[in-house]
Amino acid sequence: MALFLDRVYLNNAVSDYLIFLVSFIVGCAIIRIAAYFVFKKLNSRAEKSEDTIADLYVRNIKKYLLPIAYFTVFYLGTKALYLNPILTKVVNMVVLAFITVIGAIFISSIVVFIIGKYWEKKTTRSANNELAMKWISRIIKAMIWLIALLLFLDNIGVRITSLVAGLGVGGIALAFAAQAVLTDIFCFFTIFFDRPFEIGDFIIAGEQMGTVEHIGVKTTRLRALSGEQLVFSNKDLTNARIQNFKTMKQRRVLFTLGVTYDTPYDKLKEIPGIIKGIIECVPDTSFYRAHFINYGPYSLDFEIAYYILSDDFDKYMDIHQEINYRIKENFDNLGIEFAFPTQTLYLQGSSFTPSTKIDKS
Repeated sequence: MALFLDRVYLNNAVSDYLIFLVSFIVGCAIIRIAAYFVFKKLNSRAEKSEDTIADLYVRNIKKYLLPIAYFTVFYLGTKALYLNPILTKVVNMVVLAFITVIGAIFISSIVVFIIGKYWEKKTTRSANNELAMKWISRIIKAMIWLIALLLFLDNIGVRITSLVAGLGVGGIALAFAAQAVLTDIFCFFTIFFDRPFEIGDFIIAGEQMGTVEHIGVKTTRLRALSGEQLVFSNKDLTNARIQNFKTMKQRRVLFTLGVTYDTPYDKLKEIPGIIKGIIECVPDTSFYRAHFINYGPYSLDFEIAYYILSDDFDKYMDIHQEINYRIKENFDNLGIEFAFPTQTLYLQGSSFTPSTKIDKS
């Protein structure tokens, strides 16, 4: 038996191979026992409180940490064997790469899940929020993978200080080259966090108006009233003065009308009350004021203001139309005439007296 154990194969005795095998089996058994108790505790916690984070831990431990643990036990077991320097270096690199990849996946999935849960509690569910969360997840994963790559390179002997310095200089050059793109990306996060508008809002930006259809990382698209699509860079939108009609609860309507100069004084004084009564009789309106404000070139001008208690544009047009109809009807019944542009000529001559005048419409 002793002679068999002392036999050497590939620079290792049979006893060394047995030590490696026993240590690997014992290590796997310890991992299985520890995992059993950990899973039991997490599962009981998830069943009692319906904790989704505990479920996530169980899934990720089974999927990522257990393979890392088994692979680590295997790697430590190889220390009992003699391997030539080249093979030792290859094994070390493979093990380190495996642990780095699995660890980065595990950490990124946990971090993204926790941030996603926090995001759901703090924000409402919408296409805009989902898009922003998607990009935030990508950025987090990219940062974790970058850190994992730098740690891996540092552990295999690469001097990362000079590499990081080179990346910094290259990053500055890249930032200058892609300045416009990066500006739009940062403006996307400005739009998301500040929320000047969301998908489905009707907005006016500068001289353009439309309904927001898509908020992208670089551009935002509106659907104009005439049907075409308007594409804005995010920078243009954040720099523009935006009118958002979504949060509007009521519309203020201000308009003027003019009556002729020969309207009697008594009827002139009745006009504000007539208009007030008309507006108050129309549903979903709130009268504000009506005043005789100006002596115009050919009319006596009244200014009227009232509120329509709705943000629906079509309803606003219907109500304003109804009020105009009723004003016309009441003025006709009272003999009050609307003014229109006229020109009066005074002529002197044999056939006309100085007081003679001609109205030309």
